[in-house]
Amino acid sequence: MAPSPPHVCVVAQQWDERMQALDGVRFGNLFGSPVLDHHWPESTGLNGQLREAILVHERASPGAALTNVGGWHSETGTLGFCGQAGKALVQRIMAMTNEATARLYADHDTPVAALDWTLSVWANVSRRGAFNKMHTHPGATWSGVYYVDSGDSDPAAEGTAIHLTDPCPTRSGSFFPALTASNILFKPTPGLMILFPSYMPHTVMPHNGDGARISIAFNVRKEPFP
Repeated sequence: MAPSPPHVCVVAQQWDERMQALDGVRFGNLFGSPVLDHHWPESTGLNGQLREAILVHERASPGAALTNVGGWHSETGTLGFCGQAGKALVQRIMAMTNEATARLYADHDTPVAALDWTLSVWANVSRRGAFNKMHTHPGATWSGVYYVDSGDSDPAAEGTAIHLTDPCPTRSGSFFPALTASNILFKPTPGLMILFPSYMPHTVMPHNGDGARISIAFNVRKEPFP
């Protein structure tokens, strides 16, 4: 066996000395992205009302083609076509927005002042094969989704998940790939609401369930923006 290069022992000795000198070092993470998810309790009745109103409106409205490929995307507004159920969901959206914002400010040791928000909401209905292309929501602060129906008759099914992707695409491929997730999946469970920064790329794979996957997506914009 060939002898080790003479500099190896010197490097080891220098490393030991550095470790002693680094006893007071600080270690943290920069440029993280906040995400809030919450399963709203007692949502069965509300989801039933939302589902009925959305399917009725789908039959009456041609919908829009934006990031959705196939499926139905309602007009953007505040869910007026869902009546009182729509108003109840808007209250949940704003509660999540205020909670996420308060936690974000607290994480930066900064008191949060009262903020003004502009809200945009729309409904999505996806049947087998429909999907959403990778996209972000420029011009907004927070974005999110609420699940009304997973589109699967079997509660144990994996469902068609939303993929949230690292906004820094080079990170997962070049910096400790084994420790870095390039995307995180959320199973579409009825009653689940997810809130994330609008700059975060996200996509939904082709729906493979046996029923209509119904979700409500939204953008919340801080005023003045940004």
